[in-house]
Amino acid sequence: MPVHKRIRMFNTKDTYPEQKLDNDLCQAVVAKGTMVFVRGQIGQNLDTSENVGVGDVTAQAEQAMTNIKMLLEESGSELAHITKIVIYIVDPRYREQVYRVVGKWLKGVFPVSTGIVVSALARPEWLVEIDVTAVIPE
Repeated sequence: MPVHKRIRMFNTKDTYPEQKLDNDLCQAVVAKGTMVFVRGQIGQNLDTSENVGVGDVTAQAEQAMTNIKMLLEESGSELAHITKIVIYIVDPRYREQVYRVVGKWLKGVFPVSTGIVVSALARPEWLVEIDVTAVIPE
């Protein structure tokens, strides 16, 4: 019997066919029934794989937070139980826009936060990626 529950499993050969990868991944893992680790979310609809907000970091951050909310709920948690958030942006000038979006979604939550500026994300149209760790309250 598996120790961890895996949410929305996929293989990278289907998600990134142009990259010739073959990695088994998932969008979130519930570890030992209480911890939820959410994969970095970007401006992409999880159900259709459609890129959302190409060229618009605010729209991409909104989609990433929408995905995070959905994945946490599928995992048995919710935004209020986020303990840590890591935000990756490709340009430091995006920080204010992205943090405004995240701040709206996480008002009153008070997670620990790390912000990182990176040279690029997995696809050139992606401007922001957000990953979170949350708990499932007992």
